[in-house]
Amino acid sequence: MLEIYKRMLKERFNICDEVIKMSQKALDDISDIIKEIDEIKEYNQSKVLYAMQQERLSDAHFTNTTGYGYGDIGRDTLDRVYSRVFCCEDSLVRPHIVSGTHAITLALSGNLRPNETLLSITGKPYDTLLQVIGIEGENNGSLKEFGIKYKQIELLENGKIDINSVVDAIKNDESIKMVTIQRSTGYGWRPALQIDDIKEAILAVKAIKEDIICFVDNCYGEFIDILEPTEVGADIIAGSLIKNIGGGIAPTGGYVCGKKKYVEQAAYRLTAPGLGKECGSTFGVIRHIFQGLFLAPHITSEALKSSIFCSRLMEIAGFEVSPKYNEKRSDIIQAIKFNNEKDLINFCKGIQKGSPVDSFVECEPWDMPGYTDQVIMAAGAFIQGSSIELSADAPIRPPYIAYLQGGLTFEHAKIGIMIGLSNVLNNK
Repeated sequence: MLEIYKRMLKERFNICDEVIKMSQKALDDISDIIKEIDEIKEYNQSKVLYAMQQERLSDAHFTNTTGYGYGDIGRDTLDRVYSRVFCCEDSLVRPHIVSGTHAITLALSGNLRPNETLLSITGKPYDTLLQVIGIEGENNGSLKEFGIKYKQIELLENGKIDINSVVDAIKNDESIKMVTIQRSTGYGWRPALQIDDIKEAILAVKAIKEDIICFVDNCYGEFIDILEPTEVGADIIAGSLIKNIGGGIAPTGGYVCGKKKYVEQAAYRLTAPGLGKECGSTFGVIRHIFQGLFLAPHITSEALKSSIFCSRLMEIAGFEVSPKYNEKRSDIIQAIKFNNEKDLINFCKGIQKGSPVDSFVECEPWDMPGYTDQVIMAAGAFIQGSSIELSADAPIRPPYIAYLQGGLTFEHAKIGIMIGLSNVLNNK
């Protein structure tokens, strides 16, 4: 590290000497892993490039429709490009989908009917889905209110899917219509599910009952591997454009991809039965979504490198982390266990201080819509709430785990993470 750069880190960002020294060791330790990430990035970049070329993408597709949006060639071409990228029959990619939770809700509510059962085989879903399903909250508009039942199977102690219990559950309950798999860690303390894990579970489900819908929550997982869940048997997947696949450019939106009949049902929930994908103006954001997709393999690799750096740095500093820097990953999330509220909050505040936007703001825990615990969110981002930009958030509950993700550039993320750690150590 250049001496002039070290002085800058100390003088401008208040990063202590101890953290600078630890960061250099962390960089040395992860150097070989970064090379592997670059190989995956190149493969996925070629996949996206080919999809756009095959659909003859042109500036004529960067449309700005209004009203009903009938015949929006940009919107329809975007769907086809996504279908090629995910190797599936159909896709629904829209700026009208406000979040990953919204995209998942469309997939679930569009394809489940009263008296059918949704079976989660990865334990309790992410916090914002609890009210969607009807596990918590007042059940206004939840699946439960519409007579859709819910069951869950916990993961094994090693974080793998309990295949035997899944098979037993399906054999003993004919009402199970959909199996849902959460690929990412979410607000848990477990490794993200590998593509091979997902494939094994889907094969086991289909061997028992072919017509059970296998749904995968793909948030934070796009372009981490050379395969996506739809390439190993998933019937339908969903995610957010302000995470990996938006490349830090898409200003909003989400996607649902998979088999045509299931995507169509999700589209009927987004608009109305009979309308589906045929309408919905795109407000001039289609170019941003296309460009974000093109950049996504590179941006995702930057975020992944950032999480690995964070894992090693925080481990050197004495904190427990999941996953460890040298473990195979399937999402961009890095969990750090602080075991006390003060250090957790100071780390998140440090990430906020290291942001390019709103670095002067002090983030605080607050009652956030969709969450039952107070949540602190550090997200000084160009796109509000973007998880592909450097951010850290945490529910304020024991054992006080921070979840870091994102980084449009590895160089910025390193600085932000170093500031986060320094803010913990300087406030001991």
